[in-house]
Amino acid sequence: MGTGTGIGRVRGLGSAKSGAHHWWMQRVTAAGNLLLVVWFVLSIVRLPSLDYRTVTLWLSSPFVAVPLVLLVINTFYHFRLGLQVVLEDYQKESSKVAGLIAINFFTIGAGALAIFSILKIAFAGAR
Repeated sequence: MGTGTGIGRVRGLGSAKSGAHHWWMQRVTAAGNLLLVVWFVLSIVRLPSLDYRTVTLWLSSPFVAVPLVLLVINTFYHFRLGLQVVLEDYQKESSKVAGLIAINFFTIGAGALAIFSILKIAFAGAR
C-alpha cells in the first residue's frame, strides 16, 4: 500500500483558512492591548495620588471608563485566543473539548466581572 500523493494525504483534514484568521486576531488584539495598556499606565501615572477617592473620581469619567472596558474585553479575548492555541497544540485529544469549555467559561466570567466592577464604579462614582 503506497502513501499516495501529497494532496491525497492531506485531503479531508480541514481547511487552513481559519488558522490565518486566528493568527490575525492574535496580532490585532496584541496591538490593541499595546495601545490600551500604554494609555492605562500613562493615565495612572498622571494621577496626583492613588487613594480610593482619586481613583474612583478618575474612573467615573466616561473618557476613562470606556477605554478601560475596551482594555478588559481586548485583554480577555487575547488571553482566550492564546490559551486556545496552547491547548490545541499540547493537550491530549480526550481533554481538549473540556479544556476549551473551561477556558471559555473562565474568560467570559472573569471579563464580565471586571466590566461590571468598572461600570459600577463609573456609574456610582466616589462615595
